[in-house]
Amino acid sequence: MSDFDDLLDANRVFADDFGLSGFDGIAHAGVAIVTCMDSRIDPLAMLGLKAGDAKIFRNPGGRVTPQALEALVLAVHLLNVDRVLVVPHTRCAVASNTEAELRQKVSTSAGVDAAWQGFPVVTDQRATLTEDVHKVTSHPLVPASVKVGGFVYDVDTGLLEQVV
Repeated sequence: MSDFDDLLDANRVFADDFGLSGFDGIAHAGVAIVTCMDSRIDPLAMLGLKAGDAKIFRNPGGRVTPQALEALVLAVHLLNVDRVLVVPHTRCAVASNTEAELRQKVSTSAGVDAAWQGFPVVTDQRATLTEDVHKVTSHPLVPASVKVGGFVYDVDTGLLEQVV
């Protein structure tokens, strides 16, 4: 028995009807999404997209990190992306806790002092979203022709609100 048997069983069912074999890997809708790792977010469904339509980069808080920028540059130049959505969400742990609170919660859960671990928090979600959009639009390898928008996803209604 494996700790992953349930997931491997589900994968075999998925593979029975797998339709992306030979797929070219480009973003067919020309979309890239930077969003949070929160499981309440279904990036493709919230935009009416399907597998193969978009490139998705997820991290705590949906931040435009150096790694996200790296992914976006590749997506723009190699994977057909011409629109980028940066999408944090309501009731996000990194926007509703201090770094000290997150460290304490992790320390308690882990049973080990997590004071050394960094957890970048967001103190003003809209201002941070504006900064993150600017990181993309001002990047020298992201052409001005790429449309970039900043949105907040409401986890209670499923709606996006454009902020930037």
